[in-house]
Amino acid sequence: MMTTEYSTDEKYMRQALRLARRGLGKTSPNPMVGAVIVKDDRIIARGCHRYFGGDHAEVDAIKHAAADVSGATMYVTLEPCTHYGKTPPCVDAIVRANIGRVVIGTLDPFPEMQGRSLEILKRHRIETVVGVLEDECRALNKVYLKYTSTGMPFVTVKFAQTLDGRIATAAGASRWISSPSSRRIAHRLRARHDAVLVGVGTVLADDPELTTRLVPGRNPVRVILDSKLRIPTDAKVLTNQEAARTLLAATPRADKAKAAALARMGIEVLTVPPDADGRVDIGVLMKTLAERQISSVLVEGGAATITSFLRLGLADKLVVFIAPRVLGKGTDSVGELNITDISKSIKLTFEKVYRSGEDIVVEAKRE
Repeated sequence: MMTTEYSTDEKYMRQALRLARRGLGKTSPNPMVGAVIVKDDRIIARGCHRYFGGDHAEVDAIKHAAADVSGATMYVTLEPCTHYGKTPPCVDAIVRANIGRVVIGTLDPFPEMQGRSLEILKRHRIETVVGVLEDECRALNKVYLKYTSTGMPFVTVKFAQTLDGRIATAAGASRWISSPSSRRIAHRLRARHDAVLVGVGTVLADDPELTTRLVPGRNPVRVILDSKLRIPTDAKVLTNQEAARTLLAATPRADKAKAAALARMGIEVLTVPPDADGRVDIGVLMKTLAERQISSVLVEGGAATITSFLRLGLADKLVVFIAPRVLGKGTDSVGELNITDISKSIKLTFEKVYRSGEDIVVEAKRE
């Protein structure tokens, strides 16, 4: 069967997507991008955005080309940038390299972008194609696309529960519901998010570290919802600030002397307006975190925190570890959402369902 130009473009774009994934957990708040340069139906260069502040994929590919790129076709998963940031504009490097054709997976919603690179490329008589494997390219950068287009972080809610939907016993015991392999997956999730968030009740009950100690990778910023600053000063999340920074989100009603003591320990207390119940307004908090270039947040609990994110429509994705256990009476994973009509239920789409040790893991996105 004859190979069409479009299927050839898809073939090379898939390779660019594979390269882009090398930046997972390393490029935030910038996107993951991959680039492939092809000449005479042969790949002569590969590149990717490896870490925040490093060369962008297009420049990385041009720098490492095995042959002259003049007249070649560049495949790139996201629209080349046109503005100065940590690095110069990629579109300028493409023009200087005399690339003949550029195939783009999807456009960039960043305010200074939104198709402007196409105008520049066309002005220099460089052929452009947009939308090859667009769904896959957008899915790869769902965090960046939401953060850039809405000014809010992408939120993943993660919890481990028994088969009957409990995250703790009636006495509050929760260690360990999930298997060791599931806990390693949870730590990988932390490494891929800019921040991990729990309520102070989880700190009081479990005294977690909220680090990535079980896997290689960066530690996220640890965010604790603590309206009244009830956190003990010897809590594990307040230690080792050089390796993992902690941010306490409190309301104006929080104890001022406690806040001063925490400040002397090097802990930042962020004052957030209260919601109608007097707790930290998590919508305002998410906006504030985004303004600090935190583009993704992993919410780990407890039940009240999980429920709040779901009730307010702030959860973009759920990752649920289901253990083959039954507890009967205990703490529900999700509390009251005030839903009385099944048609008003939170609608999800399953993305992945897989085994992890003895557990089943369900990944679902909000529609």
